Amino acid sequence: MRLIRLLIAIACLVAGIAVGALNPQPVSLDLGFTTLRASLGVAVLVALLAGVIVGGLILTVSTVLPMRQRLRRAGPNKTAAVAPPSDEGR
Repeated sequence: MRLIRLLIAIACLVAGIAVGALNPQPVSLDLGFTTLRASLGVAVLVALLAGVIVGGLILTVSTVLPMRQRLRRAGPNKTAAVAPPSDEGR
């Protein structure tokens, strides 16, 4: 599993370097109170990262936190836990 994660991380790093290298055009983003200047590759990668972070936060707030609250309310006695196999038959 570690090897797969490492390979995925390396693939993402290579893809990011390629996007940054293939899009060197300067762009400026006017936010109203300030203007940000960067290359197009950096702007695309920052926008992608911001989208992933916002999506993860929305998923956490809308799904993960309510599930944790339901599990907490259910208590340890009401959860469907799988009992470990016993060694009585041996």
